[in-house]
Amino acid sequence: MKTETYIITGMHCAACSGAVQRVVSRLNGVNECEVNLMTEKMTVSYDENVTGLTDFERVITKAGFGIREDIPITAAVADEKEKKPYGLILAGVFSALLLYVSMGQMFFSSLPVPFFCHIEKCPLGFAITQIALCVPVMVIGYKFFTVGFSSLFRGNPNMDTLVAVGSTASFIYSIVQTFAVASDPHAVHNLYFESVAVVITLVKLGKYFESRSKRKTAGAIKRLMALTPEVSHLMTGDIATDIPTATVRVDDILLVKPGEKFPVDGVIVKGNGTVDESMLTGESMPVEKNVGDEVTGGSLNQNNALYIKATRVGKDTVLAGIITFVENAQSKKAPVSKLADKVAGVFVPTVMLISVLSAAAWLIAGEDISFAVRIFTAVLVIACPCALGLATPTAVMVGTGLGASNGILIKSGEALETTHNIKVAVFDKTGTVTVGKPAVTDIVADDKDKALLYAAVCEYTSDHPVAQAIRTYASQKELVFPSPDTAENITGMGVVCTYEGVQISVGKKTLLEKHGIDTSAYDRDASRLAGEGKTVMYIGADKKALGVIAVADELKETSPEAFARLKSMGIKTVLLSGDNRVCAEHVGGLLGADKVYAEVLPEGKADVIAELKSLYGEVMMVGDGINDAPALAAADIGCAVGSGSDIAIDSADIVLMKNDPVDVARAVRLSKLTMRTIKQNLFWAFCYNVICIPVAAGLLHIFGGPLLNPMLAGLAMSCSSVCVVTNALRLRGKKL
Repeated sequence: MKTETYIITGMHCAACSGAVQRVVSRLNGVNECEVNLMTEKMTVSYDENVTGLTDFERVITKAGFGIREDIPITAAVADEKEKKPYGLILAGVFSALLLYVSMGQMFFSSLPVPFFCHIEKCPLGFAITQIALCVPVMVIGYKFFTVGFSSLFRGNPNMDTLVAVGSTASFIYSIVQTFAVASDPHAVHNLYFESVAVVITLVKLGKYFESRSKRKTAGAIKRLMALTPEVSHLMTGDIATDIPTATVRVDDILLVKPGEKFPVDGVIVKGNGTVDESMLTGESMPVEKNVGDEVTGGSLNQNNALYIKATRVGKDTVLAGIITFVENAQSKKAPVSKLADKVAGVFVPTVMLISVLSAAAWLIAGEDISFAVRIFTAVLVIACPCALGLATPTAVMVGTGLGASNGILIKSGEALETTHNIKVAVFDKTGTVTVGKPAVTDIVADDKDKALLYAAVCEYTSDHPVAQAIRTYASQKELVFPSPDTAENITGMGVVCTYEGVQISVGKKTLLEKHGIDTSAYDRDASRLAGEGKTVMYIGADKKALGVIAVADELKETSPEAFARLKSMGIKTVLLSGDNRVCAEHVGGLLGADKVYAEVLPEGKADVIAELKSLYGEVMMVGDGINDAPALAAADIGCAVGSGSDIAIDSADIVLMKNDPVDVARAVRLSKLTMRTIKQNLFWAFCYNVICIPVAAGLLHIFGGPLLNPMLAGLAMSCSSVCVVTNALRLRGKKL
């Protein structure tokens, strides 16, 4: 079996992707076919001795779509430029003017309008003005008609078909009524041009937001690739030469200067220092590296020049693996199918069949052609899927607007719909439930001010985050700490300095013992603090231990509340961290997490997500770092905090701009409220059609009742749309 990926063009909704998947899956030799609407990619596993690209092109083209070979994500991102929505803006302007002219005069008779388009003074001009305003919108939205009717004729009707058929029916009927205005001025009340324009404009707006979401998806991959520097310093003897990173080979010796990123994976062969691996582990603490230690491409060399021997280059690096994993996970994430898309294949042909059968039945019953045409038109007009087309997008637009006003940015309607189903919420630790920056939490000493002062003096010149935390804390305590007379950084142990003739040692227990200082008085406190996952340093001066100082990344104030609210909704909470087990489990206990995973690397995080999916169902991942990108993409819903990396934000479906973990629970509640509104809207839209279509077909007339006038059919159609929009607007008043 051979597995390949292709780009599918011309897809517009779940019905389209379903049609492609269906026709390809029917081919002999195809084992499995998966089509992703968001990424527009088809992944197919097939026996190349039986079928291949030629067969795929044949069946996909026949179904009305296009196919081409997949291109590298870099080329796709480079070539894709955001198009300005000029057509959408023009459609909005024409629709607004059309609503003003048509509906405004019906509700407000004194509304100022030019004489040539006054409904009573110049009814024919009123009708022609509406045509002049409606036609440009139809031209702007011509793809709805070309794609919609093409899909219908090929047997794969979709949402474009609903819009095309309904809009065409309304437009043709209104044109017929326009000709009737000359002999019957009252026919001017039977025009539905505004319905055509508004539906096209709203659906086009939804397509615009969808295309922006797709560009963001590609942007995440592009940002990941930007982590690799374009130039590397190749060592030839003692001479460094700049070469393109793409030309680096395994076993090349490279120089990485302070402040530069490692171009490839390698092993340190000369030098020592600290490396920021937060892009890989998510941890804010730099890692000390010595000769023989491995380094990862994309991580940051903080100080001291390091010489490395390349061990993995190009597509074999850890970062390249993360990029590939994110892309694959995004390609396999199936979008949530809209209920309207699912019924589109049945709804449109059924309505058309009812229209034809009703007209034919009345002809057979002895009615004239004009009567039959009236029945045919009434059924099509009343079945115009305005309410059906508005049911989901209006609720989604109001829901996303409500979220935005609360600092919750939801990138797509699919994400908004899926969130209400999550069974497990997985949180990254550092920067998500914690502040993301180390701070002093405890000082155990007989004289705390003296111990803190000596620690701040000793760490005066260090750029290490722990040193910065100590200096910040000392400043908050209003202590004045000058620079030491001398200072020596002992790699892996701590700092030794002299100040006013006093020798001060700050660091690990081994550092103080090396200088003959007895630490036994503080060993128990140090063990207790270390057991809470804190970084502990001893402070000694003049051969005597002064105390211990503990530094940790503190919990955000609202993190425990976020976990409690999610658990009250019946959602399991999980803490997922690359940090050590002691620290992770301590934090998990403070939060009340149902489960804690510690010491997990990026690839492992995605595996944890897959495991939780198989155990419980839909999973939401909440993170902020580059290292979270694979897990964010693999989860059903990726949720990034606004202070996180651009890559995490671009990979996510939901962004929490206020960096408040409680907003995760608010996002779930927002999704539940929106989904309830969507279901109510769809129920009303379907119920309206089920009741009104038989009436339009003349059911009541058979029993001596009235025949539905097309004007009343249009009014009923408008009322259904108003009900759907009004119901969606009720969301604005909800509290999250």
